[in-house]
Amino acid sequence: MSGDDSATYVGHATVLIEVEGVRLLTDPFLRSHLGPLVRKGPVPTAESTQGIDAVLISHLHHDHADLGSLRRLGRGAQLLVPPGSRRFFAHHGFEAVTELAPGASTRVGNLTVTATEAVHPGGRRLFARHVEAIGFLVRGRRRIYFAGDTDFFEGMGELDPELDLALLPVWGWGPDIGPGHLDPAEAARAAAALSPRLAVPIHWGTLYPLALERFNGDPLRRPGGEFAAAARELAPQVATRVLSPGESVSLA
Repeated sequence: MSGDDSATYVGHATVLIEVEGVRLLTDPFLRSHLGPLVRKGPVPTAESTQGIDAVLISHLHHDHADLGSLRRLGRGAQLLVPPGSRRFFAHHGFEAVTELAPGASTRVGNLTVTATEAVHPGGRRLFARHVEAIGFLVRGRRRIYFAGDTDFFEGMGELDPELDLALLPVWGWGPDIGPGHLDPAEAARAAAALSPRLAVPIHWGTLYPLALERFNGDPLRRPGGEFAAAARELAPQVATRVLSPGESVSLA
C-alpha cells in the first residue's frame, strides 16, 4: 500500500485529496477575495491545482461553488454536484457535470464517490434556487468523508464504519454561525459518531470580512484548536490534525 495518499488543506472548504493516483478537489475557492471577504494566507498556485480528475461540489453558496475558481480549473473539469444543479453549471459553460443525489455513486479512476445527506440550505443562485446540499464519501484503499457544510444529522455515524479521514467543517467566515453549520463542539460530536482514524477541521480561518480581520480576527483563528480540544474529550479514539492552508497530511 503506497504512502503517497494524502490530503492537503487548500483553505476554507477546499481540500486536495490524492488517493491511488487520483486527484480530487473539494468546493474550490482559489482566489484572493470574494466580495468583501479577503483570504488570509497564500493564494493557491496554478501548479497546485493542475491535473484534477474531479471536483466535488457540496452546494451552491458562493464560497463553495465559486465560478472564478472553477473557470481557473477549466470548463472541461469533471464536476460532481448536487441534484438539480446541472442547469446552473451548464449555463456557465460547464458540461462535464454529474449530479449525485444522496446514496448515488460514480467512479473516478479506481475510486467510488458517493453523495451523502447534508443539513444545510444549498441554493440561492440563479437557475438553482432550491438545490440542496450534499456531502461525499470517497472509497478506494482509503475511505474519506468530506462533509461539505452541514449540521449534525441522525445517521451521520452510520455513513461508513471504516473511515480513514473525516474532513469536518468547524466554523465559517463570520464572527458567528447559524443553523446548518457545525461549530467546534458539534464537529467533535460528529467525529465521535463517525469515528475515523483521523479528523481534520476545515471551513475556518481562511476567509475574513475585511474589517473583522483587521480589528477582531480572533473568532476566526480559534475554531481549529477548539475543535481539537473538544475532540480529545468527546472522541479520544480519533486522532486530529489542525492544518494551515497549504499543509498536507499523509493517509498512510
